[in-house]
Amino acid sequence: MDLHFGDSKPTDDERAAVDALLGPPESSWEGADRSDADLRWARGGREARDRRDLLLPGLHAINDRVGWISDGALDYLCRRLTVPPAEAYGVATFYAMFSVKPRPATVLHVCTDLACAAAGAPELCAGIEERLGPGSGVAVERSPCLGLCERAPAVLAIRAGDPVRTAVSAPATVEEAVLAASAPDSAPEEPPAALAVPQAGQDGLMLLHRVGVVDPASLDDYRAHGGYTALRRAFELGPAGVIREVTDSGLAGRGGAAFPTGRKWQATASQPDRPHYLVCNADESEPGTFKDRVLMEGDPYALVEAMTIAGYATGAHKGYLYLRGEYPRALYLLEHAIAQARARGLLGDDVLGQGYAFDIEIRRGAGAYICGEETALFNSIEGYRGEPRSKPPFPVEKGLFGKPTVENNVETLVNVLPILTRGAPAYAAIGTGRSTGPKLFCVSGSVERPGVYELPFGATLGDLLTLAGVRDGLRAVLLGGAAGGFVRADELDIPLTFEGTREAGTTLGSGVVMAFDDSVPLPRLLLRIAEFFRDESCGQCVPCRVGTVRQEEALHRIVERTGAAAAGDIALLREVGRAMRDASICGLGQTAWNAVESAIDRLGAYE
Repeated sequence: MDLHFGDSKPTDDERAAVDALLGPPESSWEGADRSDADLRWARGGREARDRRDLLLPGLHAINDRVGWISDGALDYLCRRLTVPPAEAYGVATFYAMFSVKPRPATVLHVCTDLACAAAGAPELCAGIEERLGPGSGVAVERSPCLGLCERAPAVLAIRAGDPVRTAVSAPATVEEAVLAASAPDSAPEEPPAALAVPQAGQDGLMLLHRVGVVDPASLDDYRAHGGYTALRRAFELGPAGVIREVTDSGLAGRGGAAFPTGRKWQATASQPDRPHYLVCNADESEPGTFKDRVLMEGDPYALVEAMTIAGYATGAHKGYLYLRGEYPRALYLLEHAIAQARARGLLGDDVLGQGYAFDIEIRRGAGAYICGEETALFNSIEGYRGEPRSKPPFPVEKGLFGKPTVENNVETLVNVLPILTRGAPAYAAIGTGRSTGPKLFCVSGSVERPGVYELPFGATLGDLLTLAGVRDGLRAVLLGGAAGGFVRADELDIPLTFEGTREAGTTLGSGVVMAFDDSVPLPRLLLRIAEFFRDESCGQCVPCRVGTVRQEEALHRIVERTGAAAAGDIALLREVGRAMRDASICGLGQTAWNAVESAIDRLGAYE
């Protein structure tokens, strides 16, 4: 282990940020005053190295306090955790929200991804930069999707300090964005999560029925509307009974892979190796996806309860909630919900007096789409670069910290509540035989009522767009986000099920539905998708690292040329796309060509 440290020293603010997380240093090796300890020896050893998983929270602590991560701050954090600085530098530079170069304390993230680009993000960004000008004390950064697609275009302002301050403006104007950056405490308050749910308050909803009805900060209000009924039912059934109910319900993962949830839980629960872990993947970074944010902001206790049930069923006593770093309001509400649940005996050493111990720890992501892949997420939590692992072994055998781990996203977990309260047969009767239950869809783009919609599996794309009020001149619909595929305006009879979209040659993915009319330049949209995958590739495997760059280069050339020259680049795109799909380690590279391919073949994008 190379523990070569430089000569840089942390500032008082940087030292205070790290010490607030880790406690005061105990030896001179860790940075304590030499009058109190001897530099020739170090405490901790293996114990200190076992705290490597605190590297990401430590980087957040420094970045939140100062706005960037200096050499001195990084060295001090590495001393405290016995982590090689070279490795920590690799982690710090992996995430888009961190900077290892000096920058202003205030950073304004302007979303330039698909929905925001179609809503005028390039012009918004140019106007902000012109208004602020040089020397404003604000760093303006073009950002991938901020998960605010229903209110595009969107900006997120983060001002470092103690405490860190944030402000969101969406839909943003130049004036509102500048206000959010210059005075985040004075910026208008975000609208409630219910405004992102056009169906809020309607009868028949299962997953969204509390959004807009209960106070998301009130545990008593949650319990008054059926909260913790499912957990009590789980204790009546026992772990095996819960898994049987989930299996019989037909619940499949809602993150895109659609793996049967009951099988995953059973495989984890049956592993003799201990401890077991539960990980909730709340790092939804797919452009166009925001359903998990709405659930967490509108009904946070539901996720806490669902994670407790999943932990009980699979034999886990510790759950990690990996949350997008771009979701400050969700972070606040979930921290509050977890603290309230812990104080009321719904988390901790004896949940509901049943002798079962379970607790939840939130870990913030820092801007890396790849961390939505489950093994990359594990590496991120453990304090390494968020790069996917090769499989097998699978997470149910060796996952987080090398132990059996069950990983589900927010929507999947929240589905467990109606399964237990209504029973598996009633849940399985909803939807279709192979796609059971309700599904959440994130609708944005050229529609009158963008937002999160809940429909039973089997409804058609046309049904959904009718609810959302699709505008005239519809040209194409992107299903599944950047990793999904385009369909034509005359293909709206596609059933929104896992099998129905597969048969139609596309994918349901995580439920993204983005509508685009004739005003949106399709070549520019495809180029933005290619830029997204190039930026988000972790670079671990050659097919993805090189292929995403070549894909973007070819699309740049096609935009500038037509005819035979464009035809040659399209042939090259097909060759590169096949290589990425066949040889990439994880789903990012395997799906990076999907949207471009569908636009060429189904929409005739370059004809």
